[in-house]
Amino acid sequence: MARSPLSPLSRFSPFSPGFWRSPLRGPWFTSVLGVVLLGGITLLFVTGLLSYAAYNPDLSPVNDKTPDKGILGFYLFSWPTDPHWLYRLNQGVHVTLGITLIPVLLAKLWSVAPKLFTLPPARSLTHALERISLLLLVGGALFEFVTGVLNVQLDYLFPGSFYPLHFYGAWVFFAAFVAHAALKMPLALRNLRQLREEQTELVSSNPAAPTVSRRGALWFVGGGSLLLFLTTAGQSFDGVLRRTALLAPHGGAEPGAGPGGFQINKTAAYAGIDPAETGEEAWRLVVTGCGGTVRLSRADLLRLPLHSAALPIACVEGWATSDQWWRGVRLRDLAELVGYEGDPPDVLVESLQRRGAFRRAALRANQVADPRSLLALFVNGEDLTPDHGHPARIIVPAAPGVLTTKWVARLTFGDL
Repeated sequence: MARSPLSPLSRFSPFSPGFWRSPLRGPWFTSVLGVVLLGGITLLFVTGLLSYAAYNPDLSPVNDKTPDKGILGFYLFSWPTDPHWLYRLNQGVHVTLGITLIPVLLAKLWSVAPKLFTLPPARSLTHALERISLLLLVGGALFEFVTGVLNVQLDYLFPGSFYPLHFYGAWVFFAAFVAHAALKMPLALRNLRQLREEQTELVSSNPAAPTVSRRGALWFVGGGSLLLFLTTAGQSFDGVLRRTALLAPHGGAEPGAGPGGFQINKTAAYAGIDPAETGEEAWRLVVTGCGGTVRLSRADLLRLPLHSAALPIACVEGWATSDQWWRGVRLRDLAELVGYEGDPPDVLVESLQRRGAFRRAALRANQVADPRSLLALFVNGEDLTPDHGHPARIIVPAAPGVLTTKWVARLTFGDL
């Protein structure tokens, strides 16, 4: 059958069906991508909720970066300290999977582009609701992936704080995603089972000559995802694997040599730490609780019982160190100094840091009670370096890196 000639309007207007001529588009191609995204985005949402719960945002206002979250905070629970690599695993999966899914998401959006430009915009109330949900789905997906990638790259180009933007954006996106999946998944599964493809608005009525098969296009998308995985996942590890993380800020070689030569986010200079404040004569740790207040120099701390723990640092951007060997005073022993015998309470930790959202952070009682939770004075057999928090920093198993406060100045124990 001879193809009908294209009118000038159909050649240049995306609102004309003739504008979309790729022979790759069709229900089967779109359905394959949709099934992959169904599993991937569901796992992204679950790991995102767990990541947010790890911040303990209902523990204290200083940890809560999403005010007025209301019923959206229903899933919050006391974040555990075992296994000690829990947050490292969760956040590594969340970030690496999100980046790996980018080619699949872009291919999916490309495959359904004709439906985004169909006219009239709404043929009925039901169709109008479907188009609105589609707008929220596409907009939410682009917003979540773009802000997530910018956060991983430490490029805070968006207005406001990443935490509430990504949190509320995730709920809007996932609600639209669930509604869309409920409507379209039965059709997608039917399309995957059919041997012949139905003629739908995704299939061009006047397709261009094919240059690659649909399966070839899927291999191309899968290859792009594999490339992103291989050049990102290594940031969650140390050694040779870290050198493969070419697209991650914390990939490549370690930032220094010696026991303190492992990854950091903020240097002492960036945090505004004056070396004069951290010297032996000037620095004092102020510890407050129900029994009063004590002021401890570093020499005083060294006279207390010291303990060791092998723990990683894992951050929201997906990067992590391997287990480092920390040595210092247990947090529960410091709580005992200010009147808490037996089970210790929560603690508010304050830093010398001049700026930043987490210069103050709260830890739960179960985190304080864990014998591996330390006010660390040494790492890998040497004094902490200035960039790793000298003269003292917090280290807690399974906690996000932002809660392992550096340059600690004050600990306030009590119910928060």
